[in-house]
Amino acid sequence: MPTTLQKYAALLTHYCLRVTPGDKVFISTTTLAEPLVREVYREALATGAALVECDLSFRERERIFLENASTDALNTLPPLHQLAMETFDCYLAIRAPFNLREMQNAPSDPAKVRQEAMKPINKAYFERTADRRLRRNLCQFPTDASAQEAGMSLSEYENFVFGACKLFEPDPMQAWLDVRAKQQRIVDHLNACTQVRYVTEGTDISFNTEGRKWMNSDGQTNMPSGEVYTSPVEDSVEGTVHFSYPGLYQGHEVEEVMLWVKAGYIEKWEARRGKDFLDRIFQLPGTRRFGEAAIGTNYDINRMTKNILFDEKIGGTMHMAIGQSYLQCGGKNESSVHWDMITDMTRGGEVWADGEQIYKDGKFLI
Repeated sequence: MPTTLQKYAALLTHYCLRVTPGDKVFISTTTLAEPLVREVYREALATGAALVECDLSFRERERIFLENASTDALNTLPPLHQLAMETFDCYLAIRAPFNLREMQNAPSDPAKVRQEAMKPINKAYFERTADRRLRRNLCQFPTDASAQEAGMSLSEYENFVFGACKLFEPDPMQAWLDVRAKQQRIVDHLNACTQVRYVTEGTDISFNTEGRKWMNSDGQTNMPSGEVYTSPVEDSVEGTVHFSYPGLYQGHEVEEVMLWVKAGYIEKWEARRGKDFLDRIFQLPGTRRFGEAAIGTNYDINRMTKNILFDEKIGGTMHMAIGQSYLQCGGKNESSVHWDMITDMTRGGEVWADGEQIYKDGKFLI
């Protein structure tokens, strides 16, 4: 009888990354995720992977680097990471944080130099994941830091994570194939439409998707998943949107965000708490346009855990992201920021597509 971690590794290897004989696989995480890394390493090699390389980060590595690195070090690209993004077949990023506030108040000037230096690697990543030359997956390994952030004990959080990934199902892969089939009907319908409107308390916002593509997020690029998403035509977004869930980005939290949008441009914003951080974000290039519009469909995720990998998938919510668009959706907005903001749709929420109501009170009608 396989353990939960063995089932997790099998799901990541065969369903998410689709490892085949001869593939080169890159795993990036922290030393805390070593139990899962061992199982994925074993499973990938047994499947016939030609190479499985691992980058296991230690506590505060990134902060230590920014506080101590010379200019030469800041501008020197990590060769294994670069090689993996440019030439490998599969990339597994496992979130397993020591401390979710590790980068709070880290030096900003070295971070800007490093961000600029890393642009070639990030470009390769976005281009190769967009056309699936690089099959990637982002997943979670439960740690004390994430459990505390979610307001749970570690054992409770483990059950939450593994349940959201459907690892307690008799056949997790089949469970995700069922999600894929159900969501495909939704994206097929949306891809036949061009005008979409979200309506709920404090929100009435519309956008055009002509020439864009709705995607079926079925667990292959994120585990867990459960959402349908697109990148709206940049200058088509119109109206007002209120985000009822707290917005989390770079260790900062804002509450009750309200945005006013005209011709795709965010003209005004308010927040009950954290407006000063919003003010700073909206000074950055590309942040006053939307890169994503989406609807969460994973009803096994029924509470906020302050982890966007899970929160944006909450069944009965919608989210929109300011900043960077998705190339695979046809999006054109560019930004160093991609910030998902979420609102509840279970109490009177509606989605309309080409004048037809297709969603009500957190559930699709199609």
